[in-house]
Amino acid sequence: MFFREATTADIPRLQLIRHSVKENILSDPAKVTDELCALYLTERGKGWVCEVDGQVVGFSIVDLQDRNVWALFMLPEFEGQGIGKQLHRLMLDWYFQQTKETIWLGTDPGTRAEQFYRRQGWRETGIHAGSELKFEMRHADWMTQARH
Repeated sequence: MFFREATTADIPRLQLIRHSVKENILSDPAKVTDELCALYLTERGKGWVCEVDGQVVGFSIVDLQDRNVWALFMLPEFEGQGIGKQLHRLMLDWYFQQTKETIWLGTDPGTRAEQFYRRQGWRETGIHAGSELKFEMRHADWMTQARH
């Protein structure tokens, strides 16, 4: 496994991964354009990928402007191997080096993602976008968590 910063050249593979997931499926895939992905990677925040045998199998993107996790996905066959945890760590370490502002994310209830974020120390704070669970991570909580 090899982790690195994502580039705009990775976007076709990121799109393929995003459209392959079994949970948190996009209600309108056409809304997540290549141009939007590029904006999040180059202007709004930063992203990371995990490669296995030269192929990108997972990615994460954080949005500094809205202070949220924009994406954390992997190919279903690579779930449960620690890739998401490492992408999550890279993303939050970088985010909290840029700001101490609380970060948030939304995810569908009853999913593996919900359980993952709970295990990573995120706190449920309400509902987002009508039906998603909203989670938050404070800087102090991440600093405590990151030391372990």
